Amino acid sequence: MQDNDNNGGTDSALWALRFISGKYQGGEFPLRPNREIIIGRSSDLDMVLVEDMVSRKHAKITTNDKIITIADFGSTNGTFVNGEKIRSIELKDGDRILIGTSIIKLVALSGEVAASNISETEARSKMQVEATRRPPSRTMSGSIEEIPLPDLIQLLSTSRKSGLLVLRSDLGTGRIYFRTGQIYFASIDEGFDVSPRKAMYRMLSWLTGFFELEAPDDRTVLEEIQESTEALLMEGMRQMDELKVISEKLPAPSSTIALARPMEAKLRDLKPDELDMIQLAFAGGTLQSLFDRSKMPDLETGEALHTLITRGYLQAT
Repeated sequence: MQDNDNNGGTDSALWALRFISGKYQGGEFPLRPNREIIIGRSSDLDMVLVEDMVSRKHAKITTNDKIITIADFGSTNGTFVNGEKIRSIELKDGDRILIGTSIIKLVALSGEVAASNISETEARSKMQVEATRRPPSRTMSGSIEEIPLPDLIQLLSTSRKSGLLVLRSDLGTGRIYFRTGQIYFASIDEGFDVSPRKAMYRMLSWLTGFFELEAPDDRTVLEEIQESTEALLMEGMRQMDELKVISEKLPAPSSTIALARPMEAKLRDLKPDELDMIQLAFAGGTLQSLFDRSKMPDLETGEALHTLITRGYLQAT
């Protein structure tokens, strides 16, 4: 292990590796110019990550002029950057590296921060202190602000993780079930009104909250998702973008939706899905409850509601 950070004559770090998930979460390791950082489980390396899923000598990060690269040493469980398994790749600001259960973000440091940056020795000590404060676990946890849910799902999918991803936010408690990287079920607040796909698509829009990957849950579910995780993400992101546009044209989620009185428009002009929405509205409830009870995806539900309100079949109170 080379420690080039003794006082005097050492270049300030311009970059750092910030741990945003795993047992070392909150830790930060400085990257100085013209330096190689060897990462692994062995105690004589530059960055020591003590966990079963990390190989004895796992990966190497090299800083050379303005270029930072990471290379995998043929580790058992692999090294992933932004959800892709890599052998060697150039890193950019904001890239997320997955090694074992640690998600590490490359961050650029400002001038003042770089000048006062801690040494590698201090960084190692602080990481180990933080790790000993956490109970022994193979879990992965962090905040959705640090790693958006689509990016996290891609990481878990590519690295073929199994487990129960629990999300806690002001919008509810979400659960996404993984089997070797494949999502096969999802729920919000363990409810049954919202289908697994609809729950999955909704959670993609959550911008705040916390996540934790728990041990696999082997309970039997009634409706397994068959699409690939990649297909779910692509469709979910498409629906999320289009739903934002529709939502701006709808009443507030807490608004009560009822049949228009008098209703001058003719029911015979409606499509079957729109008639189903009329029937749901006849039972009463808020706009949000209609989204929850509708069998259609949220995007199609929003489009149908916008059409029915605009054409005078439904009204908000």
